[in-house]
Parts: sequence; C-alpha cells; structure tokens
Amino acid sequence: MPTVIEPKLIAGNANKPLANAIARRMSLYRGGAVGLVDARVERFNDQEIFVEVYENVRGEDMYILQPTSNPANDNLMELLIMADALRRSSAARITAVIPYFGYARQDRRTKARTPITAKLVANMIHEAGIERVLTMDLHAAQIQGFFDIPVDNLYASPIFALDIQHQFKDSLQDVMVISPDVGGVARARELAKRINAPLAIVDKRREKPGEIAEMTVIGDVTGKKCIIVDDICDTAGTLCKAAEVLMDHGATEVHAYITHGVLSGPAVERVTKSVMKSLVITDSIAATDAVAAAPNIRILPTAPIFAQAILNIWNGTSVSSLFETDVLGPIYEGIL
Repeated sequence: MPTVIEPKLIAGNANKPLANAIARRMSLYRGGAVGLVDARVERFNDQEIFVEVYENVRGEDMYILQPTSNPANDNLMELLIMADALRRSSAARITAVIPYFGYARQDRRTKARTPITAKLVANMIHEAGIERVLTMDLHAAQIQGFFDIPVDNLYASPIFALDIQHQFKDSLQDVMVISPDVGGVARARELAKRINAPLAIVDKRREKPGEIAEMTVIGDVTGKKCIIVDDICDTAGTLCKAAEVLMDHGATEVHAYITHGVLSGPAVERVTKSVMKSLVITDSIAATDAVAAAPNIRILPTAPIFAQAILNIWNGTSVSSLFETDVLGPIYEGIL
C-alpha cells in the first residue's frame, strides 16, 4: 500500500475535455502534476465495452470522471465497468464523479406501471463497488436518499451568481430571476437570494408530455432583465416558449442559466432563433460542434469547483464550504 495516498483520476469517454480540465486544476491547487491514470476504454466489434487499467492502483484513492450523458446507456456502462476494474485491482476507495447524473428525471412514479430509474441506477452504482458519488445539480434533491453511500451534490447557482454579478454589474437592480415552473422555485429562489434579485414564476400546464397548453407569468416582469434558471435543457421547447411569454409581458431582455445543456434534437436551432439574448450552460456535458458554434450559447467551466471538491473529499474537509461566495470566488477569480 502506498505510504502517502494521493487522489488519482481516471476518465471514461463521456467528457474527456472536462476530465483533463479537472486534472489541470488539481495540478494547480496541489502544486504538482496530477494526470489521468493511463487506461483504455474501448469497444469490441459488437460494441461490448472493454476496460484495461495500465497503472498500479492497489490501495489508491480513485476518482472516476464520467457523466452519464448521451449516449446514456453506454456512458453508464463505462462507469460501472471502470468501477469493477478498479475494485478488482484492489483500489482503496472508489468515488464516482458524475457531473451530469443521467436517468435522474425518472425519480418517482408519475403513472401506474412506470419505473423509478434514478433508484435503479443508484443501486447499480453501489453494487459496482463505488463508495461515494460526487455530482452537480441533481434533478431532485431526494435522489440523494436513493443511495446507500455518501452523495455530495454540488450546486451551479454559486457559479451562476458570480457570472451574473460580472455580466450585469451595471444593471443588477433590473435583474429578475425566473423559475420556468413551480417545481423549480427552490432553485430559482436560491439564486435570487445570492444576487439580491426579485423572483417570478412561469407556470405551465401540459395536456400531454412534450406539449405545453398554457403559460402564465406569476409576478410583474415589466422593464426587467429576466434570467430563467433550471437544471436541464433538453429540446429547449419550454425554455424558448417561456422566453417569448416573458417578452410579451414586458421584459426587456431574457437570458437563461441552465446547469446541464442536454440540447438534443432541434434544441440548438431553437435557441439560436429564439428571443433569448443568451443561454448559459456548464460543461458538465461535452459540448457538440453545434453548441460550440451557436452565437448565443455560452459555457461556464465546472472544473475549478469539481477539482476543489475532489481535494476536499480526499483530505476530509468540507464540501459544502464551496457553496459560499467567499470560498468559491477566489477559485473562479480570473475565469468568469
């Protein structure tokens, strides 16, 4: 067993740029080189996943960097198989760093004979030998209770608050935070409190999944620069419609801050053509070429907060301290 156990990172194929960025930030914080463990995660001809770790990891504190984004099934299986490989290689502890936790939207039974996949995935992660999970903005906070292992759920709202204070420093008094539905009020209220801004809600009613029958604005947005806050943007239909409704109710500008930019199907085209001045997402999901090229989509880095959270877990210090502006501010100084 190593005399001094250092945190070691290993990455799947889901988001290599973020994994490399986390390693670079940890190198900066540690004052020495922190790299990704040499390994290969490949597929046989029938797409069966194969993992081989080339370095000795016996007795090491291992961190698997792997969001379970599109393709969700492949990336989830990569995570589980990497965990199994590390467990059978006698790693001392295995932590899964999952910036975007897929299958989280199915966190309860909304109808008869439907699954709760968030709980199923939690069980699979536990059975694979993973002992801790580090993630960001779970779709619902209660998903932490689906796990029988510790879960550290980071929040993007402190990062968003720093960015908003920088981007709107001359007009913060005109900013209003908007929740795109009643279920997201807690998330929007948290951001509004951080930047000392008022709060409004866009209440939507659905006739059936994927279709919005009616949208109502609860609150006066006249003359306000509206900032819509949510955890996931998938096809962007609801988001773009909400932006139109806010403009119709007198908003001067509409921006959106979304943690996880799934942006599937026609999402990028919709955002580009929408009335929104900007959509700000994090790099929890690897950006496609279309996302990177979109003129009104901006990406905020999560590597600084993830790198510091990994180090805090490794040395046994507080992760929740990263939610405080006076702690997070210096970490993002010169970045936002």
